[in-house]
Amino acid sequence: MKIQNPILQLALPAVVTNITVPLLGIVDMTIVGHLGAAEYIGAIAIGTTIFNMLYWVFAFLRMGTTGIVSQAYGAEDRKTIRYGLFRSLILGGMLSVLLLILQEPLLRFSLWMMAPAPMVAEQASVYVHICIWGAPATLASYGLTGWFIGMQNTRIPMFTAILQNLLNIAATIVFVFVLGWGVAGVAIGTVVGLYGGLIYAMCRVGSVFPIERQIDWGVLLRRDELLRFFSVNRDIFLRTLCMVAVTVYFTTAGSRLGGLYLDANALLIQFFILYSYFTDGLANAAEALSGQYMGKNDAQGLRLVIRRIFCWGVALAFVFTVIYVAMGPWILSLLTNQAQVVVIACDYLPWAMLIPFVALPAFVWDGIYIGMTLTRQMFLSMLVSAIVFFVLWFALGNYYGNHALWLAFLAYLATRGLMQTLLFKHY
Repeated sequence: MKIQNPILQLALPAVVTNITVPLLGIVDMTIVGHLGAAEYIGAIAIGTTIFNMLYWVFAFLRMGTTGIVSQAYGAEDRKTIRYGLFRSLILGGMLSVLLLILQEPLLRFSLWMMAPAPMVAEQASVYVHICIWGAPATLASYGLTGWFIGMQNTRIPMFTAILQNLLNIAATIVFVFVLGWGVAGVAIGTVVGLYGGLIYAMCRVGSVFPIERQIDWGVLLRRDELLRFFSVNRDIFLRTLCMVAVTVYFTTAGSRLGGLYLDANALLIQFFILYSYFTDGLANAAEALSGQYMGKNDAQGLRLVIRRIFCWGVALAFVFTVIYVAMGPWILSLLTNQAQVVVIACDYLPWAMLIPFVALPAFVWDGIYIGMTLTRQMFLSMLVSAIVFFVLWFALGNYYGNHALWLAFLAYLATRGLMQTLLFKHY
């Protein structure tokens, strides 16, 4: 049945995609968990962490493409629609080559930071050396996903993510359990899934918009378009670095408080991650629709879209708050059977209950800002928010411990939303 509401039509497939993406790592972890060697589990955990952090930095390839293309879609600017995709794919290809060249120093630095046992480090190296060859497919998929969302289509990225996981599962089972290739088989299965998804996505481009094979290099390399393209992506890249700094330090600070606090925070942050999967779907809809109405120069339509997305966001935040308040301890018990960790996590559960409403403005404004390519304002908001996080933690951490850490994290989320609200009023 076709969904008539354009926000839900874009948001629901995006939610499915967001939930599906982490399954690549989960599938790998589940399969190696049955290989009978503990070092295999550690190797996959380290390998997936390396790639998650690495690819997170390059998320601008998706977000920048969405904003530029969604505005071109609204303005019916066929050249920008076409060459916006080409520029993203070319940049993704160049960055992929750089990652392949630098794979050894990146691996050594990552292993030095995480300091695993020798056997774990050996197997993790096998995994990384194979999976890095999936970088071209991953970065190209970022550009394609951003382009599809900009073209008001979140269904194809959803089918792409589902296909990737199905291929990954099938290939990994064959390579590991039939051919006995161990960690190498897990890595090869992941790469097969990535390229299978990429091929499907590329084949579907023509069904959304006819792309001519001949490239006009004069148009592709136009100075004003290139400056805009790199300016947008630069701001998102810097914003992502600030976000990574807060996320990594949140884990580091919890670790310094003690192993039980680290474990408790790891459970509680799942409340944030689960909520983000759904709210990111709304943000994707905001990217597509706000960019479209900006491209049309339809200020009234843009304001209406913003109001409606915030209404859906408030409803979603209310549902998650009710779930977290009513079922929070049960969810923690479901995530682990370590009673002591659950007891400690329950002490900080009220902070997690505040996440939906505190984080809502930041998530929704992110989508709107990306669609309108207000990326400099996004970066400034994130920079100020990161500063707030670190100032609060270093000022209060020695006195209030983990409560100060969670206060700093929620203040960081609230500041993002507040800053973006204030900056938008002056736009």
